[in-house]
Amino acid sequence: MSTQTHHHGPVGRVEDARLTTGSGKYAADWNRAGQLHAAFVRADRAHAEIVSVDTAKALAHPGVKAVLTGADAIKAGYVKPLHTLTFPGKNDMQTRAPDRPVLAHGKVRFVGEALAVVVAGTAAAAQDAAEFVAVKYRDLPPAVAPEAALSAGAAQLHDNVPGNLSLEVEAGDGAAVEAAFAKAAHVTRLKVEVTRVSPSPMEPRACLVSHDARDGSYSFNVCMQGVTTLRKQMSVYTGVSEDLLHFEARDIGGGFGQRTPAYPEYCVLMMAAKETGKPVKWVSTRSESFMTDTHGRGNIIDGALATDRDGRFLAMRLDWVNDMGAYLSPGSMGHIRNTTNCMTGVYRIPALYATFRVVLTNTTPMSAFRGAGRPDIAYVVERLVDQAAADIKVDPAELRRLNFIPPQAFPYKTPTGSTYEYADLPGVLEKALKLADWKDFSKRRAQAGKKGKLRGVGISTVIENTGAGQALKDDVEMVLDASGNITVHTQSKSQGHSHETTFAMIVSDALGIPLERVKIVQGAPEKQHQLLGNHTGGSRSTVGAGSVCHLAALKLIETGRAAAALELGVEPSQVDYAKGVFRSKESRRAMQLGDLAKSKPVTVAAEGKFGSTYPNGCHIAEVEIDPATGATEIASYYAVDDLGTVINHAVVEGQLHGGVAMGAGQILGERIVYDPDTGQLLTGSFMDYCMPRAGLLRGITGEEHPTPSKVSPLGVKGVGESGCTGSLPAVANAVMDALRPLGIPHLDMPLTSSKIWHAIQSAKKGNH
Repeated sequence: MSTQTHHHGPVGRVEDARLTTGSGKYAADWNRAGQLHAAFVRADRAHAEIVSVDTAKALAHPGVKAVLTGADAIKAGYVKPLHTLTFPGKNDMQTRAPDRPVLAHGKVRFVGEALAVVVAGTAAAAQDAAEFVAVKYRDLPPAVAPEAALSAGAAQLHDNVPGNLSLEVEAGDGAAVEAAFAKAAHVTRLKVEVTRVSPSPMEPRACLVSHDARDGSYSFNVCMQGVTTLRKQMSVYTGVSEDLLHFEARDIGGGFGQRTPAYPEYCVLMMAAKETGKPVKWVSTRSESFMTDTHGRGNIIDGALATDRDGRFLAMRLDWVNDMGAYLSPGSMGHIRNTTNCMTGVYRIPALYATFRVVLTNTTPMSAFRGAGRPDIAYVVERLVDQAAADIKVDPAELRRLNFIPPQAFPYKTPTGSTYEYADLPGVLEKALKLADWKDFSKRRAQAGKKGKLRGVGISTVIENTGAGQALKDDVEMVLDASGNITVHTQSKSQGHSHETTFAMIVSDALGIPLERVKIVQGAPEKQHQLLGNHTGGSRSTVGAGSVCHLAALKLIETGRAAAALELGVEPSQVDYAKGVFRSKESRRAMQLGDLAKSKPVTVAAEGKFGSTYPNGCHIAEVEIDPATGATEIASYYAVDDLGTVINHAVVEGQLHGGVAMGAGQILGERIVYDPDTGQLLTGSFMDYCMPRAGLLRGITGEEHPTPSKVSPLGVKGVGESGCTGSLPAVANAVMDALRPLGIPHLDMPLTSSKIWHAIQSAKKGNH
């Protein structure tokens, strides 16, 4: 990607020195005087009644201070987590939300569910004693596969969720779709699975909680994506007022949506800290992460796309099965809301209809994961479009161009009720086709054929909603001191996003002062209850908090202009401001920005409420497959993205590269697998779960194609999830394009070498 820069030249990331020299401070690095350590006793089976939990032997173990069980969770009343499926379903169905005691009581419903906690003087003593907690079970059959869990006769997880169906939702106009399908020249049908994955951030979960008996407050050091959302969820789960919950975090080793929920373990640590009168710390192991951190994706979609004789799209129908695991998570809404929001993709499709069946299974609960439904909808729409192009024998890029929402149709109201802001879809496509040398692909395919390789090209043109948040507004507070330095307080929380750089650049640009004079402070405990603002997720932070940083800087200039006018003896309208200095033609004197704060620091607050922005892009991947082994290599990857105004190109590039690699990893290898009969987790470590490695994607050639957003005063559109949303369909389409000449129909992700090799062997025998 080109690196155009602001007036102060290329900017290195402010955070890098700290993070690359090992002086970061993560959740496990916090300690408090006199702290105790917790270890959880977890279910070793997917579905069973708890007959008894005997803690006597564990309590007698040296160093043990307390053992808590599900009975304590019930007594505390920590049983009802917040969920976000609060909208009515089909025929006004209301969500059936099961209780979830923070320590399992009566029943366990997935492997890894916590049913007791041991608190001891050292982590090792707690872990040792946890082995002595004796649990007696009465086994029950598990419901593991989501479609099977909905069938008659499946094992029932919860009494108040009959048929394991938590909610059924519909969107769009079913009758209009039926009518369009009836007159269509062609209907393409495709059933796809967007596999369940483990977000696997670099830093395993950790939490340290202390309780102040004097005022009933709790203080947390925890890996999180921001204070406001987590605090609200913790308060709902425990009944403890939000103003008694205080959080402090510095560095977070990756988030991806998985850091958002109020996990039961955090509530259990509150119980333990209150019970023992000491701070209690827990650091998760990687195997606990695989079992108990929320998983992502996990959608099965049966899709159909109707076209007329010219290849124009008439209608699309999608039937979703959303696997939510054993309980509803606070992040469950995205699977429905975001997929509905972007259901039309980048195309003019006059009629849309979707149903969503939210199913509970004996598996780890699901939540938002990088894109929260947006990559899922992009995947199904773009796979359908590619399949339609193959069916009616047209170039997949041309079919897209024919059906794009034209530039003059923006702002575009979709059939499912969202409004897309402006996007130059043909321009993005054109730039990508040129960059990827699309027209000469057949030559590259022929060259690969000579080497005995199968070469395929895949394209995706995608759009997603970002920027909206659950908080009423985004607040920042800006403080100017006498030396002219600026401190900005914000509620958003970086998990590797470089807010300290990007937000500082926004302020430094607006004020015309050097970057090193601006310091960004995220989620400071003393500011937590006075500032509103969204946590960091949904690619929203620069649109929200970043825009408000800009507004606060402008406000500071206006405040300063009035003060400088008094000092210089002129009218405020006669005062000019530039590069940290107030001047007036009518007065020879000048006033430095810092002079405003001579007697005391100057504080300005700014706020803003911003809607959704719509970043979009075109990604083109080429792959080569070795038919002898089924191994796939990504030969080239091109990305052209419209992310609106870009503040820092290096930061944007890093986010995009990470997202592309994450999507490619899911297509080619990542998948959480449970044994269908027992519900045992079969991919419980990186020995079994294929994490994308550095060599997966040798390089990405990218270009920007910005159209500024009208939603944000900065014109930014958000970037955090774009790479993922584009790469899932682009890489899958490339693999299917390589295999299509052999007569191989659709294959579901992950497209492992084993799966591809078997498909090739089967095709050779004429089994397809």
